[in-house]
Amino acid sequence: MKLSARNMLKGKIIKIVHGAVNSEITLELPGGQQVVSIITKASAERLGLKEGMEAYAVIKASEVMIAVD
Repeated sequence: MKLSARNMLKGKIIKIVHGAVNSEITLELPGGQQVVSIITKASAERLGLKEGMEAYAVIKASEVMIAVD
């Protein structure tokens, strides 16, 4: 797999919640942090996503904001 996105985080799928149209996928990274993504249910099914399998969070953004309190 080759992508133009530079931010690819490998982790394990720990939770999948399917809705009527979309699925919420929770990916746990090696340090214990979690990344949550909303994708179409059709994409989740096409990818064969299952809890416990390894996957990548691929982040491609033209802007990343930083905030402080």
